[in-house]
Amino acid sequence: MARRAPEVHLSQEQRQALVALTGRRTTAQALAIRARIVIAGAAGASNKQVAQDLGADPATAGKWRRRFIERGVDGLQDEPKPGVPRTITDAAVEAVIVRTLESMPRNATHWSSRAMAKESGISTSSVQRIWRAFGLQPHRTETFKLSTDPLFIDKACPRA
Repeated sequence: MARRAPEVHLSQEQRQALVALTGRRTTAQALAIRARIVIAGAAGASNKQVAQDLGADPATAGKWRRRFIERGVDGLQDEPKPGVPRTITDAAVEAVIVRTLESMPRNATHWSSRAMAKESGISTSSVQRIWRAFGLQPHRTETFKLSTDPLFIDKACPRA
C-alpha cells in the first residue's frame, strides 16, 4: 500500500516567499527546486507527479514536502554538514589576508607559507588553504596585485 503524501497548505506569505525563491536568479538551484516541489504539492500533485515534472526522485519530493510542513520556508535550507567544526575563525583568516597583502616579513621580500604560519599562529597547510581560497600568490611579484576593495574579505569569503 503506497503512503499518501502529506497535504501542503500555503499561506499567502509562504506562497510569495516560495515564488520569489523560484524566480530569483541568485537563488541556488537546489533551493529553487525545493520551492517548486512545495508549490506543486500545495496544488495537489502527488510526489510521483511532482518528481516526474521536476526531474527529481519521488522520495526527494516527499522529503522536502515533509520538511516544509514541519519547519516552513526555513526548512528548505540546507542543514549544517557533519564533521569537525572550523577551528580557524573568520578574524584569523582576515588577519592572514591583511598581513599578506599589506606587509612584508623581516629580512625577506615576500611571505612564505611557513613564515606566515609562524607569525599568525596557525599551521602552514592552513595558510596555504587560505591563500589558495583567495587566489593569493605573494611569491609571484610580477603578477601579484593588491586589492583596494574594502569589502574584499566579505566578497571572497561567503558566510555559511
